[in-house]
Amino acid sequence: MSEQERPAAVEDTGEVYSLVALKNMVVFPRTRMTLTIAREKSIRAIEEAMMRPDRALIVSAQRNPDIDDPQPKDIYPTGALVEITTMHRQQDGSLQVLLSGLRRIKIEDYLDFEPFLRVAIDIPSESQVRSPQADALVRHATNLFERYAQLNRRFSVEDINSIVAIKTPARLSDMLAAHLVTDVQQQQDLLETFDSLERLEKVCVIMGNEIEILELEATIRSRVRSQVDRTQKEFYLREQLRAIQEELGMETSTEVDELRTKLQQKGLPAEVMARVRKEIDRLERTPPQSAEIAVLRSYIDWVLALPWNERSEEQFDFENTRHVLDADHYGLEGIKERIIEFLAVRQLRQQLASRDGRSRSESQGQILCFIGPPGVGKTSLGRSIANALGRKFARISLGGVHDEAEIRGHRRTYVGALPGRIIQSMKTVGVRNPVFLLDEIDKLSAEYRGDPAAALLEVLDPEQNATFTDHYLELPYDLSEVFFICTGNVKYQIPRALADRMDIIDLPGYMFDEKVNIGLRHLLPKVLREHGLTPEQVKIPQSVMQRIVSDYTREAGVRNLDRQLAMICRKAARRIIEKPNAHLRLTTHTLEQYLGPPRYIAAPVNQKTQVGVAMGLAVTENGGILLPVEVATMVGKGDLLVTGQLGDVMRESAIAALSYIRSRANSFDIDPNFQDSTDLHIHLPENAIPKDGPSAGITIATALISAITRRPVQENLAMTGEITLRGRVLGIGGLKEKVLAAHQANIYHLLIPGENKKDVAEIPAKIQRQMRFTFVDTMDQVIEVALLPTPLPEEEGEQQDQNDQPRTEPPLLHMDERVAGTRDAQTRLPNVPANDEASEHDTNEQEPSSLIIPPPEHISHDAYPHIHAQNGDSQNI
Repeated sequence: MSEQERPAAVEDTGEVYSLVALKNMVVFPRTRMTLTIAREKSIRAIEEAMMRPDRALIVSAQRNPDIDDPQPKDIYPTGALVEITTMHRQQDGSLQVLLSGLRRIKIEDYLDFEPFLRVAIDIPSESQVRSPQADALVRHATNLFERYAQLNRRFSVEDINSIVAIKTPARLSDMLAAHLVTDVQQQQDLLETFDSLERLEKVCVIMGNEIEILELEATIRSRVRSQVDRTQKEFYLREQLRAIQEELGMETSTEVDELRTKLQQKGLPAEVMARVRKEIDRLERTPPQSAEIAVLRSYIDWVLALPWNERSEEQFDFENTRHVLDADHYGLEGIKERIIEFLAVRQLRQQLASRDGRSRSESQGQILCFIGPPGVGKTSLGRSIANALGRKFARISLGGVHDEAEIRGHRRTYVGALPGRIIQSMKTVGVRNPVFLLDEIDKLSAEYRGDPAAALLEVLDPEQNATFTDHYLELPYDLSEVFFICTGNVKYQIPRALADRMDIIDLPGYMFDEKVNIGLRHLLPKVLREHGLTPEQVKIPQSVMQRIVSDYTREAGVRNLDRQLAMICRKAARRIIEKPNAHLRLTTHTLEQYLGPPRYIAAPVNQKTQVGVAMGLAVTENGGILLPVEVATMVGKGDLLVTGQLGDVMRESAIAALSYIRSRANSFDIDPNFQDSTDLHIHLPENAIPKDGPSAGITIATALISAITRRPVQENLAMTGEITLRGRVLGIGGLKEKVLAAHQANIYHLLIPGENKKDVAEIPAKIQRQMRFTFVDTMDQVIEVALLPTPLPEEEGEQQDQNDQPRTEPPLLHMDERVAGTRDAQTRLPNVPANDEASEHDTNEQEPSSLIIPPPEHISHDAYPHIHAQNGDSQNI
């Protein structure tokens, strides 16, 4: 039947047809489509249509393709009148039919529902439009189709030519809609559009959108194809290798899978999780021979090895903490109380933060900092705190650290980059809440590579360390639960910004009896174990330990005492190897066989009454020390010579003291122009030891005044303080350390500035009872207490007679004398020695001349009261 005959045949049928509902499919007029019919109603409708002369059938799409028995409401009212070209019955009972679309129709009414649907239809007329606008639209649609066919490449040349040859808008729009449009909703919309020009415009819009999508896909494919390189090729090969291994039953788990499993088990924060997952993906794509793979694997291992959620169970109990501190340390009662108070406050802050719902980082207090000389137990106190709290202990030494990267780590761009010491120690300790000891924090240094002290601010500041960022990790790591403890030797060497964040506790050193008990209770058992000895094999009584402390050690801590005990154990071990059954018990008489002659003898010479010698006190990183000052006067031209490895501060103190003396010459009854013909030599012994500090002013001034006026300095007296040009005595630091140093040297009378009266309370009560403190505010008070009256001529004669007798002690510091205001003294006093090493023969022959200006006759012996120290056995320094 030709197309011209079909409309007439349709009109002769009475417009009642069988209906077949289609799923996900729309049939357009003037197109062909092959369908497979399986539903019973649809099969019977096809069979009924085949009995018609024209084989006509109505098809329309279902609104919902999931309905198996559609009703009128489930079928679109606009469909197509088709002719069944061929029909084939399949083995499973279904039909395969080839349909040819004839016309658009509208379903007017449903006449029958069983055994299949019969409908009455209406066939709207379609006008054939011939106009320039229609020709232009057809040409535009044809060009779009050709472009689409080039991008899609699923049309054959015959199909393209057949579609391009169509020149009518109605047929072209239906043909393009059937072959290009895949969305059922869009197809149904085009089927319901009866105007051919409007329908063709909609098809052009759809083709334009599809062309843009296809062009974008082509660009993406081209870009992806250009990025396919050796790495992707190896990735595909590895995937193929993995598939081959699975087929062969070989082990297929790789280190990447293990890392992913470990990442899931770790429970990291979301930000860290995303970063590590990205690095693992990069590791998987990197070829094995690439140099970057080691850097990626090292970074991932570091992140996964850090304790992100692991914690120690903290426990704080007063009695347990006190028991641990007492078991590990003897003495230090005030320090132990201070630690317990700090821990109690910290515990209450944590409880309050927990009740208020705040994070633990907001409950952290200040940082503990132990300051004291070496060997006083700073590090062991930190370890004891960790044991008392049940936390793990980590320690790093900051001595000599000068690179900021030691704290923050190196960037991963550097070869051999590693995290900083903080992160390394956190990995080692394995928990996020350890007790962390930063040792020797006062020995940090800075250079062009950065300031490590500034980097420590983020570590120690409770407001910042919750998001500490290491340069290597480049991820925020929470340090807020770490209990930081710092140690150092000198307080003023700690950077001010760090010191403001710390709660500083001073450990000045141990007293004599404390050292004896520490040696017996702690050091001796430890040293015996280290040398493989038992307490039954080597016994050291308390009297012997006292001798060891007094004659072989002279320090604030107990490290030297530990060395002496180790020396004894080494010699004892040799004797026990020779005689296995030997049991050694040391006595005061056999002690020298093990340690040799005593290193420190009693009655140091510098504590005797002398002219031009004063005993000062100083604080070093090793604790308090004695600082003797010697002054010699010589005929000269007014030069001032200062020796003894002095720093700039002490040299300025010497100049200030000399200026003060010259400005008060009349008060001291000396010639105001004495320096014109006199050289002064200020010397501090032990030249190999550098010395500096702002507390030797009154000592130097006292020694200078004694040498110039020849007034002896009071014996067994030490002093400390700085002097101004007006003679005012300024306060000093480290009083406790200085007092302990004087006490160990058996000097019991001290001159200290009045400003330091408040610091006396920090000195142990036992030492306070043994010491005598004289508080001074001016240099006049220092002179009144420290200097004795000028000896009278007859006293000098008695002293001269005593010099004729043989003596076992070294002579007093000799001072050359001269006549004030004359240059003849150089001729009258030939070959005069300039120091206290003049021979006894020269001293006896040299007739001591008068002072620069003789003292007034009204000055009596009682003008300057004698201040004697409390008697006690002296010890050499």
